[in-house]
This record gives sequence, structure tokens and C-alpha cells, in this order.
Amino acid sequence: MKKIAVNFLTGFGGGLLVLLIFLVTDGRKEGVHQGGEEVLPVVQASYSSHLPVIGPDFVDAADKTVHAVVHIKAELRQRNKVYNDFFDLFNDFFGNPYNHYNAPVTATGSGVIISPDGYIVTNNHVVQEADRLEVTLNDKRTYEAEVLGLDPSTDLALIKVKENNLPYMTYGNSDDLQIGEWVLAVGNPFNLTSTVTAGIVSAKARNINILGSASAIESFIQTDAVVNRGNSGGALVNTSGELIGINAAIASNTGSYTGYSFAIPVNMVKKVMDDFLKFGEIQRAYLGITFVEIDSKFAKEKGLSDLKGIYVMEVMDNGSAHEAGIRQGDVIIRIEDANINSKSALLEAIGTHRPGDRIKVYAMRGEQMKEFDVTLRNISGTTEIVKKEDLNLLGVTFEPASTEELSSLGIENGVKVVEVGQGKLRDVGLKAGFIVTHIDDKPVRSIADVHQILSGKRGGTLIEGVYPNGQKAYYGVGL
Repeated sequence: MKKIAVNFLTGFGGGLLVLLIFLVTDGRKEGVHQGGEEVLPVVQASYSSHLPVIGPDFVDAADKTVHAVVHIKAELRQRNKVYNDFFDLFNDFFGNPYNHYNAPVTATGSGVIISPDGYIVTNNHVVQEADRLEVTLNDKRTYEAEVLGLDPSTDLALIKVKENNLPYMTYGNSDDLQIGEWVLAVGNPFNLTSTVTAGIVSAKARNINILGSASAIESFIQTDAVVNRGNSGGALVNTSGELIGINAAIASNTGSYTGYSFAIPVNMVKKVMDDFLKFGEIQRAYLGITFVEIDSKFAKEKGLSDLKGIYVMEVMDNGSAHEAGIRQGDVIIRIEDANINSKSALLEAIGTHRPGDRIKVYAMRGEQMKEFDVTLRNISGTTEIVKKEDLNLLGVTFEPASTEELSSLGIENGVKVVEVGQGKLRDVGLKAGFIVTHIDDKPVRSIADVHQILSGKRGGTLIEGVYPNGQKAYYGVGL
């Protein structure tokens, strides 16, 4: 019995010892110990903490927008000019070009539905040369589309399909967009329909000199959202699913995305689309100044104490700035609520307004801040609405020729052709840079003269002028 009792007590004591060790170590078993210090607990990969996802959620924004972005197929014919006989050459010389067409070429892009009755915004470069447009919706419905307006200066175009009750996108406010804010690019790269990519706003008011015209307005939103060929004309949207830009370009040495993409701000888009819908033509406003951006070297040269703003080099007679009291040497630092530190920022601030609009311009004159009430004017120096029929007669865009240009060519008057679009003068071979001096032997001193001479004009018209190299030229067109 004594032996049994000893064995029992020994076993019982061992059990108590094991239980004690278990109780001491159980509270620490969830941790991993290295060098006597407790580190983070190890959990299995399937472990779920049921915590909310940290980071942006693009699901709702993508769902709101992907159905309002369309695929655009632009069909155009290659035009190779071939003279079969003397009469072809004769017709071409006198403004009746005889074109021989090869097989059609197809280009693709994207567009954004902006109203339920079929109005679609896209890039000018997607549709400008098209003979036929085909639009495919996200649900695979296909329509023929017509071009209602082209604006090479902003690379925007308005097209339309005949349909109602379409999904459409609402405008956001690109002025409120912040650098570092998340955005989505929605489009059809490489014919991959309904593609959504994400990135952040890398910069605003970026000028990349891609439009190549003196009258171009470049003030792009730069993002790192992936954009490729076929995305042109597609949507840049914020996380609320609002349209805040139209994708237009990429910076690349290869032709494919390498990290930088650019979109036209939606406030500019909205203004251009409204102009097309209300007036049939762009109503472009001008401040009436020449200016330079300020860097440290220029500031030192001019004795400026700050690098902010843009420096007014010249104020045009009878222009908006002149009438408001802005002078040469003033430094414009703000227009309305927008800070102005670059050409792009200035062009965007003015480009979202029309002739006749009144704006506040803030400028430094020496050490004194001045506020100016400016009534914007069109390029003709008036606040009148420009009618579509007046501009479409020739299919070109004019700007006043500078005093230096007139002097170097030995002429006293003229207006300069800065863009040649679809129209009669492009058909007869007129090129950008041509300075029109006379129309039907009447001197042309301003753009208003062009409109006045051509107003109601019908029949043959003779355009006379000179190119920058001094070559004189004459063009006969029938109106």
C-alpha cells in the first residue's frame, strides 16, 4: 500500500507540474520568440480579420462610367492625286480637284456620351478626316454617327447618333481636381472595349506642344493612368464617377504607354460642347496681350521680386486688356479664382469663357496689387457672336498679322491663316501661314473685314496674299 501511495503521489505531482507549465505558456503561444523578445504573431494565409479594405475603391465609379464610353471606328479613304490627262490637271488648278481613291483605311478611338439623346464628345484627331463613322456602345449596339463640330484648337469634336435613353456621363469640375487625386481612364485601347485603368493626377495645366497651331489651347491634366492607342476621346473620371477630362495623348518614344498620359480638362470640354450646341461654332475669347512666363533670369532682368505670374509684354490696341486698363509691365497673377503661373494656365482660364463675359483679373504693378474688370472680346475685337456660316465659307482660322510680319514682307495690311480645315481653301491648296491681303481687290486689314466682304457673297471670289517666304499667291474659289 505504501508503494502504491508513493506512485500515486508521484504521478499526481507530475500531472500538476505539466498543468502548471501549460498554464504559464498558453498565453504566449500565439507569438514567435526570437532572442527572448516577442515579435508579431504568425497567422495562416486564410486568416480573415473582417476589417474594411484600406485604399481607393473604384468599383462604383467604373460601373457608373463604362456604359457611357463608346468605341469609334473612323473610315477614311486614302487620297492620292493622280493626273490621268491634261483635263485633270486643269480642273485641279482651277479649284476642282480630281481625286482618285484607294481602299479605305480604318482608325479607331473612343468617345463619351454626354446626353441621353446621343451627343458624344471625342477628340478632333479621331474623326476629323473620316468619311464614315461607326459607334459601338458597351452593350454592342452599333450606329452610324455624324460630325456636328470640330475644334482643332482644343482637339475636341462633337458627334451624334440617332438614339434616345442612352447611358451618359455627368460633368465634374476640373478646377477642383487636386494633384495626387485618384482617377480612372475609361476607353478602348487596341480595340479592347470597356477597359478601365487607374492612376493619380500627376500635374495640371501641362503644355506638351502637341497640337502644333499658334491658336492651340493646351492645358492638359497629366496622369499616370494607363492610356494607349484607342483611348483617345475616352473618359478620365474621378472616384465619384464624374467626367473630369477627355483623354487625348501620351508621352512616349514607342507609341505605347510609358508612364505619362494627358487629358483635356472637362471645364474646357463643357464650354466647347455648349458652343457647338448653342451656336454651331466656337465662341473664342481673347485677352488681347502678348506675354512671357517668368523665370529667375527674367525676374532679375526686369527687377521683379517674385517669380509668380506672367509678364505682360504688349497690350493690343482696342483689345480687352487695353480697355480694362492693363499695361505693359503688369504681372498677371490671378484670373477669377485661378492662379496664373504659365501660358497653359492663362489659356485655360480665358478659354473657358466667351466674348462678352466679364472676368476679374488681378495683377501686380510694381509692388501694388490691382484688380481689373475685363470684358472679353473675340479676335475681331467685338463681343458679337460669330456665326457658323461666316466661318465655314473658307474653312480656315485667322489671326491678325503682327507688325513685324507685315514689315518683313513689305506689305501694309493682312490677316494670317493659322489653321486650314475642311473647306474650299484647303481644296485649292492654300496652306497655313498665308497672309490674306485682298479679297476681290478689297484690302483686308482685320478679321472683321474678311467677314464683312464675304457676308452674303455668292459666286467666284479671288483671294490674294503672300506666304512667309515672300511668295505671292492667288486663289479662286466659288462660294
